[in-house]
Amino acid sequence: MMQAGNAHYRLEADLPAQAAVFPLAGALLLPGTRLPLNIFEPRYLQMIDEAIAGTRLVGIIQPSLDGALRADGEPELCAVGCLGRITSLAETGDGRYLIVLQGVCRFRALEELAVRTAFRQCRITPFLADLQDQAGAEIDRPALLKAFRAYLKANELEADWESVSRADNAVLVNALSMMAPYGPAEKQALLEAPDLKTRAETLIAITEMALARETDDFGSSLQ
Repeated sequence: MMQAGNAHYRLEADLPAQAAVFPLAGALLLPGTRLPLNIFEPRYLQMIDEAIAGTRLVGIIQPSLDGALRADGEPELCAVGCLGRITSLAETGDGRYLIVLQGVCRFRALEELAVRTAFRQCRITPFLADLQDQAGAEIDRPALLKAFRAYLKANELEADWESVSRADNAVLVNALSMMAPYGPAEKQALLEAPDLKTRAETLIAITEMALARETDDFGSSLQ
């Protein structure tokens, strides 16, 4: 079971067959994590209004990584995104919404729907395995923490290691994946990892590659 805000999601019947989607390059939402967003475009303000009046669910999805565009100039979409429930909404007084989405489960976008709304909508199929508790999933925790410590040290960044040490495996992997300052392709790879163990391995590999690149760049700058 996945809890987000006041809602519980256990079965496919608890999830919509279609969803409003918010294309956002470089954004990553994962099940159980929180993503704050500043909404200001009129079509997405409308999307939030309709979501609040309905299921409170919105799909976060990246534009296609190859930069492909539709005939109307809008970007094509990646195949996989993540549903988030609006668990917090504040009005700013100048026409914006400040919202927090809590990740529920990933989905595959089966087809984009022809709709009259200004925002885009897709027919989706959810990743039902995401609704199961993954807190105790097996990961190589020492290798993950070692790689991330090295990355933070190399970039003169800090983390709340006390909180990190207390986090269960699912929270740790998903939170580090969202915090990691990597590009859209890396974010999509983390999103599409089939399970938590694979996501942790992917994050370790991406982090080690980033460290190796930085070491090479530093070495070449000294030559």
